[in-house]
Amino acid sequence: MDYNYLKLIHLAAVIIFLGNIITGLFWMSFAVKTKDLKIINHTMKGIIKADRYFTIPGVVVITAGGILAAIYGHLPILRTGWIFWSVVMFSVSGLAFAFKVAPLQKKIFNLTLDKEASPDFNWRTFNNTYLAWDIWGLIALLTPLAAFVMMVLKVPR
Repeated sequence: MDYNYLKLIHLAAVIIFLGNIITGLFWMSFAVKTKDLKIINHTMKGIIKADRYFTIPGVVVITAGGILAAIYGHLPILRTGWIFWSVVMFSVSGLAFAFKVAPLQKKIFNLTLDKEASPDFNWRTFNNTYLAWDIWGLIALLTPLAAFVMMVLKVPR
């Protein structure tokens, strides 16, 4: 396969991956503002599904496409600054997702499962969990976004 086709596959996966993270954060902020637990739960269910269909496969295609593009382009992965540091940023994103974002998504989903808005719902616990998810989600977004910038601008050299 040609270097340019591998780069195209890699970039298409990056677009889908980043788009999924951005839209997940966007729609969840809308859901939380409603204070409707059914809407929040439904939105989180959709985010979890979207991660299964887009984010996780995206990681595989981004990684494979990037490694193959580097090999076909004769670019040493560990000695090319913009590739190496992009891999570091992408790895930080993966760790944030695996150890913080995904568990917090399950917690939010379970907190809001089959609940009606009532005076006994613990909004403080929910808000703290949502804030943690939002922060870790932002970290999981900003690190691959930094990698994207490094890859396009090819910095650092």
